Amino acid sequence: MLTVLIMKNMNTIQEKINKLQSIIKVSVYKEDYQENVDKILKDYRKKAVMPGFRKGKTPMSIIEKQYKTSVLVDEVNKLLQNELYRYISEENLKILGSPMPKNGQEIDWLNETKFDFEFEIGLSPEIDIKISKKDKIIYYKIEADDKIINKHAEDIAKRYGKMTNSNLSTNGDLIFCLIEQLDDNGEILENGIKNEATVSMDFISNKKSKEKFIGVKKDDKFKLNVRNTFSNNSDLAAMLNIKNKELDNLNLEYFQFTVKNISKLEPAVMNKELFDKIYEKGTVRTLKDFKLKIKEETEHSFQTESDRMLKNDVVNYLIKKNKFDIPDDFLKQWLVHNSEQSISLEKVDEEYDMYSKSLKWQLIENNILENFNITISQEELEEHTKYLISMQMKQYGQPDPDDNKMNEIVSSILNKDEERKRVHDQIYDIKTLKLYKETFKLVEKTISYDEFVKLASEK
Repeated sequence: MLTVLIMKNMNTIQEKINKLQSIIKVSVYKEDYQENVDKILKDYRKKAVMPGFRKGKTPMSIIEKQYKTSVLVDEVNKLLQNELYRYISEENLKILGSPMPKNGQEIDWLNETKFDFEFEIGLSPEIDIKISKKDKIIYYKIEADDKIINKHAEDIAKRYGKMTNSNLSTNGDLIFCLIEQLDDNGEILENGIKNEATVSMDFISNKKSKEKFIGVKKDDKFKLNVRNTFSNNSDLAAMLNIKNKELDNLNLEYFQFTVKNISKLEPAVMNKELFDKIYEKGTVRTLKDFKLKIKEETEHSFQTESDRMLKNDVVNYLIKKNKFDIPDDFLKQWLVHNSEQSISLEKVDEEYDMYSKSLKWQLIENNILENFNITISQEELEEHTKYLISMQMKQYGQPDPDDNKMNEIVSSILNKDEERKRVHDQIYDIKTLKLYKETFKLVEKTISYDEFVKLASEK
């Protein structure tokens, strides 16, 4: 099949290889580029300063010898790119990736005046995605069990508790220590790292190291390998009062800990006094009410995880249900050709299944957006941005800005392409999730959090 479109003297021809691949041939003639090339070279001559010639008086033959080929290449490439994308747009070609120059083309820029180019393109398959109540998806509702509820209740009680000093440490206490670096002989290192800091047992990953902090009293000393004791590098660097880079170069990892003070956290009593601090006064009266409230809030927070699982299951379901081909051979070559770093076809083959699945889902989702007429207006972008700003202000205990200031912040955010896309994608996620919940037949299944985590790790 040949499709020919002529613009000026340029010939653009599409040759179909198969349903999903074509070659676009573009011929660029002298008449297409000569006027611009001459104009640029004349401008170069006006500005050129060369030995033996006054400014603007250099012979055109010298200017052409030095600049003509590079100017010609630039101008032809500009024409070529404009023609390619004009043709693709006017022919309404739905391409995957971008046009890829065909291998083995040699251009004689010095002797030819007509230049022929060939580009391979991958074409998107024609798909029409249907969703209805015939399509069943399990929606996992995560239940907060007693273990989770009790843990949350204890955490709240600790948050509203008070600190007291203790003579002897027990598990969970905060130990304020003098921390001093040791040399290879186990002695205090002269001019070594030295700092005073509070050690929280909750952040000690090594069981044997944790035991060192239990049953100690003021002025007790013990030695520890800090690398083995504390797994979080940022916390460890802060505790030693050094930078992360210094921690990377830490050669002597043993330190002496001298206990200076022991603080014990006494959790608040779970009674009406505590409940009134957390919730509207009088709404939570008993421990049973308190735990029911925690259960309700926790299960509400779990909904985000359930929704994420639903989206994942919808992706897998629709990819499996809607079988269609994409131009795999072209796309593999295209990935090699367009990779920022050198990559082999063998390496692309290894990772192609993941790329293919992602691309197929993108095509499916775009079709869903089109079929269900899901669009985002400027007003929706602005309103959602205002919501995000308001949520951030509440997080820091700040009131919303006044209308003028709010509009100024919104405009500043949406004028940045990356931020605008982030807001745009968030709204699409909200709209598509709503669509899936309304259109699929959701079969609700109650599941514990542990079961949910296990299920999610297996998918």
